[in-house]
Amino acid sequence: MRLAAAALATAVAFQPLAVSQAGAETAIFAGGCFWCVESDMDHVPGVTETISGYSGGTKKNPTYYDHEGHREVVRVEFDPAKISYEQLATTFLRTIDPTDAGGQFCDRGHAYTTAIYAVGDAQLVAARKAKAAAEAQLGVKLATEVAPAGEFTEAEDYHQNYYKVSAAKYKYYRFACGRDERVKEVWGADAYKGVPAH
Repeated sequence: MRLAAAALATAVAFQPLAVSQAGAETAIFAGGCFWCVESDMDHVPGVTETISGYSGGTKKNPTYYDHEGHREVVRVEFDPAKISYEQLATTFLRTIDPTDAGGQFCDRGHAYTTAIYAVGDAQLVAARKAKAAAEAQLGVKLATEVAPAGEFTEAEDYHQNYYKVSAAKYKYYRFACGRDERVKEVWGADAYKGVPAH
């Protein structure tokens, strides 16, 4: 995922349920490459906006080339009248390999490990429930962390909607990384099918 350096990320203090549309709620997911998480979540009915960024660490003003301790994440705005948070978390888990503690697919290291960062106690309960159901289904303990959301820093502009603005490069990256094949291997018929063919 390494690209030419661009403008520094702008740090934004995360405000729970600070939304762009009335009635929307916020979810934060770490699923490896944030380009892929954006693409997957944008195709979930009820999702209204996705923003790539960094979260989970303590470093102030993280950037793509300096975000030690943080994970790549996507802030997801969604309409709870169309999809519940628990349904969204359940769907998210089926877009990743939640059994991999070392990263996701060809991207290795902490920054690419998986997590559900819950915004508030209700989301924390729902996320734990979704994780427990996934563990029961797969018959293994998941590596995906469930934790309260912390500060979110928006990623550089060139990362936003990368799967759209650099479609050919993105499709090659996703294919070469083996993301879809591994998700199907883990989840079988329950692997998320909402993304276009890559």
